[in-house]
Amino acid sequence: MLVKEGISASPGIAIAKAMIYQKASIEVDNTDALDTNEELKKLQLALNISVQQIEQIRDKVSKEMGEDEALIFQAHGMILDDPEFLEAIEIEIKGHRAQAVNAVILVTKRYSEMFEQLEDQYFRARAADIVDVGNRLRNNLLGVEQVDCSNLDEDVIIIAEDLSPSDTAQMDKKRVRGFATDIGSRTSHSAIMARSLEIPAVLGLKDISSVIKTGDIIILDGISGCVIINPDYQQLEKAKEKQQAHRKRLEKRLQLKDLQAITFDGHIVELVGNIGEPSDIAGVIKNGGTGIGLYRTEFLYMNSDTFPDEEKQLKAYKSAIEAFPQGSVIIRTMDIGGDKKLPYLPLEEELNPFLGLRALRLCFNEIELFKTQLRAILRASIYGNACIMFPMISSVEEVRKAKAILEECKEDLFKAGLAFNEEVKVGVMIEIPSAAMTADIIAREVDFFSIGTNDLCQYTLAVDRMNENVSYLYNHFHPAILKLIKQVIDASSQSPNTFTGMCGEMAGDPLATVILLGLGLDEFSMSASTIPQIKEIIRKVRFEEVKEVAKKVLEMETSEEVTNFVLKFLENKGITF
Repeated sequence: MLVKEGISASPGIAIAKAMIYQKASIEVDNTDALDTNEELKKLQLALNISVQQIEQIRDKVSKEMGEDEALIFQAHGMILDDPEFLEAIEIEIKGHRAQAVNAVILVTKRYSEMFEQLEDQYFRARAADIVDVGNRLRNNLLGVEQVDCSNLDEDVIIIAEDLSPSDTAQMDKKRVRGFATDIGSRTSHSAIMARSLEIPAVLGLKDISSVIKTGDIIILDGISGCVIINPDYQQLEKAKEKQQAHRKRLEKRLQLKDLQAITFDGHIVELVGNIGEPSDIAGVIKNGGTGIGLYRTEFLYMNSDTFPDEEKQLKAYKSAIEAFPQGSVIIRTMDIGGDKKLPYLPLEEELNPFLGLRALRLCFNEIELFKTQLRAILRASIYGNACIMFPMISSVEEVRKAKAILEECKEDLFKAGLAFNEEVKVGVMIEIPSAAMTADIIAREVDFFSIGTNDLCQYTLAVDRMNENVSYLYNHFHPAILKLIKQVIDASSQSPNTFTGMCGEMAGDPLATVILLGLGLDEFSMSASTIPQIKEIIRKVRFEEVKEVAKKVLEMETSEEVTNFVLKFLENKGITF
């Protein structure tokens, strides 16, 4: 018996035989191309085959999993149709006499590494799409067959170094009970697909693919994030009991979809979703989200080879706004710059990109680019309750400057005879300590705050959360973080008609729910699949008692004290995970 600890990427318990998922080893000849025209023909043929394969996968996924999951493969098709990506491959062939396969490998590596260097986990995870498409193109150039896991004879748990979207999409849904990988995160596509399929997944296990043999009996615990290899009888029985209990909890949570997020004593909050593109909307609705608390508009820019024009942006924002006729849709202006670079927007290299020219700071440097986005959001605002949110605010002066530019955009639209909501709400992200500490001043200028705990923790605790050497210091239960959150919420409550939401990972943390609720947070914005669990917790507690929980937590000296106290409170309320 062996126990391996990893990252819980999709909840649930699976018990089955292990199946090691290994891809065929590939040998590549690195010599120069003898005939570049011939290599270009090979590339075109492989492109045609790859496009056909992706279309077939897309149709299969659409039928078996739904249109939203199938959109992943629409994105794959867009990569193959991206003139910049293809031109880069052709340049390697024509300019450097590279064989087509080597050119594909080189360009795929270059583009995927560009995405992997981004700080935002959402965009880091998109590197997997590029690798998946590049590998497909490479295999078709070499005549290597794709590994087939679509027709299995028995129930299995897939064990792999990593799984691409194509790998997970083509798996036999009736037989694959879960999967575990050496690498990956909660925002990787393998995690997203696992949650869509509602099967457990544990990622980031480092060497799971080398310590397990095909045929080993596995307990995959996607709740605690561990894998038990060849368990004994008692462990198996305990896992079966946990599996049954989890299924019953899911059934109960599904019944909450159309109910309010309301405490036992009548305190109501909003549970909304974070999205990166319109295709994410369906998941929010399915899980009972009442609106969008964070629309990451960077996706429109990152997935384009030119600046998206006003009409393209209008269409994207409109689709989100119309999806929630009764709820609000908070659209964050682009958080580009620093570590999130666009190939078509040259920026100087910076020693500290997290502290550099990014988000609103970049918008002030690129006024016309900023205005194009603001006009698109304003025009979309007539279709529902749109809200504009400015990120990376450090002072009230920045808020005033951004609002002045917004007023100019309103004047432009008025002169052009284009309709917009003149009363559109304006808010800011609180993710820099200086903004949190001057929230009382900023509150006079805005309609709402949205606390971005990911960056707030990083900046407050001086921790690069992507650095494995210091990531253990990153903790949103640190007393300093909790006190800053309270300061922001208090500032909001003192200002008439101003509300406070949270769109960082902390908003979707079940352990943090009662603290945030007790502190007076008005809106919780999170990944769609987390909404039912957070709603369940809110509906099982009283507002008056969680206010006491929050009060006591603020007096504690360590994050460990906070965690243990909250765990005990939830345990006493009969709330389990």
